[in-house]
Amino acid sequence: MLYVYILKCSDDSYYIGVSNDVNSRLSQHEEGLNPTCYTYSRRPLELVYFEIIENNLAAIAREKQLKGWSRKKKEALILGNYEALVELSKNYKVRFPSSEDHPSTGSG
Repeated sequence: MLYVYILKCSDDSYYIGVSNDVNSRLSQHEEGLNPTCYTYSRRPLELVYFEIIENNLAAIAREKQLKGWSRKKKEALILGNYEALVELSKNYKVRFPSSEDHPSTGSG
């Protein structure tokens, strides 16, 4: 069992990760154990969303999917606004109808 989680950073960006123990992982991020980690200079952090996924490959795929989402879509998920998620997905399909038009996206 794995958790796909979203942290809100002090600079208002989002960090998305996967862990088998989300509370322990959040503590590691908060302690700042790794100076090269994205969250190191963006503490304090807030766990704003997580979901449990049984399959390891599915959890990694979900993490990658969420990292590719727009900020608005991530925020709709965090708020549980599923209507907005659907609308944002429709808008994406209208703006980028083929995979050739897919923009490169980050996780912020």
